[in-house]
Amino acid sequence: MNLPQMILFDYGQTLANEMKFDGVKGTKAVMKYAAKNKYNRTAEEIQAAANSINKELGRFDPLKRHLFQVEVPNHTFTSYLYESLGIDIPLSNEEVDTIFWDAAAPAVPTEGIEQFLVFLKKQGIRTGVISNISYCKEAVNQRICSIVPNHEFEFILATSEYMFRKPNKRIFELALEKADLAPKDVWYIGDQYECDIVGARNAGIFPVWYTGAIDLPYNKKEDVLTVESWEALKDMMLEL
Repeated sequence: MNLPQMILFDYGQTLANEMKFDGVKGTKAVMKYAAKNKYNRTAEEIQAAANSINKELGRFDPLKRHLFQVEVPNHTFTSYLYESLGIDIPLSNEEVDTIFWDAAAPAVPTEGIEQFLVFLKKQGIRTGVISNISYCKEAVNQRICSIVPNHEFEFILATSEYMFRKPNKRIFELALEKADLAPKDVWYIGDQYECDIVGARNAGIFPVWYTGAIDLPYNKKEDVLTVESWEALKDMMLEL
């Protein structure tokens, strides 16, 4: 194992520790801007409809999310959701995504990530992001910049903009093309075993499993480098 030329990061529960998702809070925040609510739907009713659509699509099941490898951009989802319920939201896609996300799942940096990114910069190790996320790229860029305001990633790949979701190797191959690097020169760090670890490995990228902010039950694996803190990973890298 050698130091990489570049490290690619997952977003949620890796760069950022997101609070438990509350779709009703997000919907309430968006509905403050509604110009029309034909049937006087409550936020609870709207979120119940959203949950039903997601279940029909097979999205967000913790045990099966890695099988869902084509992204549904949030603006197409919310356009159908609100309009089918007789609701008019006169906001841009970026505004709807940002308002909903900020209310539904606020986030803070994972402990020590800012110091770890400073370390990587001093070592001359490049950085980028690949995130399975349906929010538009402007909302994602804004969120990540607010989480780590003193660090600039070379690129941020939101799957909402590129169709394919991890673990599909196409999204990893796109990152390699943008970085102009071979798989052997890159590490990928994420919190989900099937999407992040298996996905990166299938693309020939060295995976690191970060469990310091993991929000799902998991079984420890013996076949992958696993770290619970950024400080521990830094110490390990200094020994290479």
